[in-house]
Amino acid sequence: MDLQYAFELIGTFVFAISGALAIREKEHDLFGAGFTGFITAIGGGTLRDILLDSYPLVWIGDIYFLYAILSGILAAFVFPNLLSKLRRTFFLFDTIGIGFFTVLGVEKSLSLGVRPEIAAIMGMFSAVMGGVIRDTLTNEIPILFRKEIYASACLAGAIFYATMDYLGLERNYNLLISMSLIIAIRMIAMRYKLSLPRLD
Repeated sequence: MDLQYAFELIGTFVFAISGALAIREKEHDLFGAGFTGFITAIGGGTLRDILLDSYPLVWIGDIYFLYAILSGILAAFVFPNLLSKLRRTFFLFDTIGIGFFTVLGVEKSLSLGVRPEIAAIMGMFSAVMGGVIRDTLTNEIPILFRKEIYASACLAGAIFYATMDYLGLERNYNLLISMSLIIAIRMIAMRYKLSLPRLD
């Protein structure tokens, strides 16, 4: 198992946990929590692949992604109190996850021959749309519409990756720098409570 594949599985696992825990206080049963966790984990990548007409979808073509999702849902059900106490840890994993899934989404989109501008948008979709669907299902304001810097960090990293790919930067360097850019923007924004200007 290479490092990239391991990160993809870990990111899927963490997103499934975050989705399942999102309805902890809403009196849903295991199936409701499981469904929300499942949608959170696969929503962004599935939407990207459908829009790009790429089949089979990632989680359909590789059973280990389904196992990672089921493991995350089970962990959220068995250890909810412990996982809730690890919110800072999961914030870090979530931040790493959106960085990783953003650049992989851009990379896959470019490999399918779309323009760099479209690839950047697809990269952002890969990272954030699962969370948007989760928030919609749980009757929360989608994270995309909150003042915190989240999707904009992904879009900045996606644009950087697509630009550097066009300019010929070596793939591994590009992936590492673009991921680091997304993580840095997200961490700095949370640390100093930064946000984009409001539309008043």
